[in-house]
Amino acid sequence: MQRYFVPVTNWKTDVVYITGDDVHHISRVMRLQDGDQIICNHPEGKAATCEIISLTKDSVQATIIEWLNESVELPIDVTIAQGLPKSDKLDYVLQKGTELGAAAFIPFKAERSVVVWDAKKMEKKLNRYTKIVKEASEQSHRTKIPQIMPVLTVAGLIEEAANYDVLLFAYEEEAKREDHQSFGTILNKLRKDQRILVCIGPEGGFSQGEVNQLKENKFLPVRLGPRILRTETAPLYVLASISYHFEELRWV
Repeated sequence: MQRYFVPVTNWKTDVVYITGDDVHHISRVMRLQDGDQIICNHPEGKAATCEIISLTKDSVQATIIEWLNESVELPIDVTIAQGLPKSDKLDYVLQKGTELGAAAFIPFKAERSVVVWDAKKMEKKLNRYTKIVKEASEQSHRTKIPQIMPVLTVAGLIEEAANYDVLLFAYEEEAKREDHQSFGTILNKLRKDQRILVCIGPEGGFSQGEVNQLKENKFLPVRLGPRILRTETAPLYVLASISYHFEELRWV
């Protein structure tokens, strides 16, 4: 059954109105008709099975049949701060990170980021990224779409850190130390409903200056296993580990 995210203004007492690109998807791609059922997601994280009662060129009207009792979001709120990588690697991180349950993404410009975006390109990219996480949320049957924040600097990231309970950054040098701080040790200390910010450096990793800056502002360096991961692999390791630890082991 196809799933669509519907803005709060399009929800009435027992009827949902779908507009925009989703209308084309319903009528032209899926070729759904009156009487067919879909799932509509409310911005508050609720979802309902709905039956299509009207199809026009500009909108789809559906009546609510029943509200679903779903529990598909991670029990811990995880934001991935991703150092801007080259080519389309960020597309991949956003898509797969959404499938794995990330609550939000913060792209940031690190010293070793090769990518440079001007304001026009940034707006175009963010529009594209918004579409990627929406479609990934629908595909993975999530009840929420992750937030994508504007691109920050490391200084901006540190300022944003005040909104989180736990601050981590993946640091490859941590993997080489005998007294390293493992990700598993940190996971064992986390509690349900905490907000976690995990920072991943770009291809070249964090500079020593950035490492010092993050440590001075209460970010904990963490090892993500004994191997050195690519920038686009590291956030997926983080999210998959959190999902397994909290959804399969602790709160099943």
